Amino acid sequence: MALADYINSKPTIETDRLILRPMIAADVPALKEWMPDKSIYAYWGKGPSKAEKNPELLFEKKDKPTKSFHLGIAQKDSNKVIGDIWVYLIENDRMASIAIRLSKEWHGKGYGTESLSAMTRFCFENTELQRIWTEVDVRNVASCRILEKAGYTREGLIRQGKMVNTWCDYYIYGILESDFS
Repeated sequence: MALADYINSKPTIETDRLILRPMIAADVPALKEWMPDKSIYAYWGKGPSKAEKNPELLFEKKDKPTKSFHLGIAQKDSNKVIGDIWVYLIENDRMASIAIRLSKEWHGKGYGTESLSAMTRFCFENTELQRIWTEVDVRNVASCRILEKAGYTREGLIRQGKMVNTWCDYYIYGILESDFS
């Protein structure tokens, strides 16, 4: 398969404890529990958007066809969405950026590493992507640990660069398909 195969139909990825899946309007009550929480945006580069403060707005517009993925991270036993993960900024079907966030309630339980590893594996095994990268505020020690546990390499430091809407020091992490196999 290729990224083009997922333009209109996004994947569902299962792990031992999680299901990474497209979010639906029925997920709004779960999203309202954590998405507006300003504390999860401390190192995100911006605060919550209008739609993140009011998750029902996420489902008002029809999704545009795109090669990018934005999936909910749901617990397998309850199907409750406790976070989300993106693969975006896809360049020439070869390289993409990744981002993940979890409800504060579920931090420190291995869900971040499990979902990041699963999404990375999916991308390398089911698309033509050869490199996945991300930016992480240097103060976000927990995210650095998650990335390293999932096999990502710290490739560099940007000093006082702009990460989304925030000027800060941040690391570049990346993983190659050849690192993963």
